[in-house]
Amino acid sequence: MSGSPGLGSDLCGASNWRHNGRMCYPVVEPFDSGVLEAGSGHQVHWERVGSPHGKPAVVLHGGPGSGALPWWRTYFDPGRYSVNLFDQRGCGRSRPLASEPGIDLSAITTQHLIDDLEALRDLHGIDRWLVFGGSWGSTLGLAYAVEYPSRVSELVLWGVTTTTQHEVD
Repeated sequence: MSGSPGLGSDLCGASNWRHNGRMCYPVVEPFDSGVLEAGSGHQVHWERVGSPHGKPAVVLHGGPGSGALPWWRTYFDPGRYSVNLFDQRGCGRSRPLASEPGIDLSAITTQHLIDDLEALRDLHGIDRWLVFGGSWGSTLGLAYAVEYPSRVSELVLWGVTTTTQHEVD
């Protein structure tokens, strides 16, 4: 990750906000947030942190059901990046939750999530963005980059899984 200026070059994960005795980038408050009406009754919670005029990036959280928690913000220099975070359909602050009784899971697919990413990119007027994902987010990032390669300026993935049957078992 050290190839991207201002992108955290050490592990800043949830259990490791300090690495080698120093803090990663600070957890900053959003400068903008809202809800995307994504269709099929889904409302996707999103927020933007960092510099409104910084290099665009999008964070793809892992799963299942976790959401874009504040520690994801610590990977980016808030003075250099405009970081878009969102809780994927069925997760976190998005509604409805996948765990709700009677939820129609047919509206929570990889393709729906890719479409939500594109809608968020369009909503914020972003031409191209750095796609940053971990675990399930790496799978989603790969799928998005395959479908929209011209919209991805960089692809930064960790804990990569392609969710093949072998990996799931």
